[in-house]
Amino acid sequence: MIAKKKKGTRKGFSTGACSAAAAKAATLGLITGEIPEQVETELPNGTVVSFSVYSQQLSATDAQTVIVKDAGDDPDCTHGAHLTADVRVLNEAGRVSLKGGAGVGTITMRGLGLEVGGPAINPVPRTNIIANVRAVAEEFLVTQGLEITISVPDGEAMAKKTLNDRLGIIGGISILGTTGIVHPYSTAAFRASVVQGVEVAANQGQTTVVLTTGGRTEKFTIRELPDLPTACFVQMGDFLGPALDTAKGVGIQQIIIGGMVGKLSKIAQGEVITHARRNPVNTQLLAEMAKEVGAEASVCAEIAAGETARFAGERLAELNLETAFYKLLCSRVVATLEARYPKTFTYRILMCDFEGGKLVDYY
Repeated sequence: MIAKKKKGTRKGFSTGACSAAAAKAATLGLITGEIPEQVETELPNGTVVSFSVYSQQLSATDAQTVIVKDAGDDPDCTHGAHLTADVRVLNEAGRVSLKGGAGVGTITMRGLGLEVGGPAINPVPRTNIIANVRAVAEEFLVTQGLEITISVPDGEAMAKKTLNDRLGIIGGISILGTTGIVHPYSTAAFRASVVQGVEVAANQGQTTVVLTTGGRTEKFTIRELPDLPTACFVQMGDFLGPALDTAKGVGIQQIIIGGMVGKLSKIAQGEVITHARRNPVNTQLLAEMAKEVGAEASVCAEIAAGETARFAGERLAELNLETAFYKLLCSRVVATLEARYPKTFTYRILMCDFEGGKLVDYY
């Protein structure tokens, strides 16, 4: 049982980080004949952390370990989930395969960047799980292979508290995490840190703040804006409204927003608190924008019937209309903000893809 501390800023670990730790511990058991009680794992952000192994089973050809997820302060529905890795030996030298088991969702729709019919294990944690296994199995893999199956007992019940079903992820939760760390974005403490970040920039004499939705978008904007001081960059998470209210109060003149298509779509439709559990992406609005940039009616209907902004972007990319679509989206973002904060700021929107590559620089 994981004791919950008072809400604050204590960070936790993602389902992906816990899965990687479980897979590494099980692999060590197969190779050494003993599963460790503690396992050190390298997170996607390069940090090395130690996890306690909750339970274990071991035979000559199979190993199973469980890591219990600690989501930190203000945990989500996967706090306390038992991330389980079953690792078995394959007679295929050098191969490491990754599968989803019970409690891990199955992808049924395009637009998530994952193969339809495959497990809901996102690309970064997928790479991280395999890398941690390979790191300890290099010699073993010269002659044999490994199959890793990630499962989550009660994952299907947990998923009912998420948006997975609406996104076309059925039967369980998603294995997520671009850094391995879970930040308490939904807490009052994180909101306060966003406000403080904007105030710090103003107190240092800066007139520009760069508001980013997370770690990837912050790294992207830092690369794009190398001449701006570090104090200008504020990870706002979902708290655009509080960030802008504060910026107005302290005299910030220019707002630069770094984001991906999903969060920018939320802003374009009038949201300034962009958490996924609030209003869903308005795909009808995206369909209307697709029509405006030249998409045929059938494509617009597909986008309207879809569930994600990412699907809209991918579908329009197939027609070479994505740049026009993204520029129009950015213009809608600016229009939304100018209506809410008239004659207050100048705006620039830096939009990146899910790998951090630049899509649009709109100003």
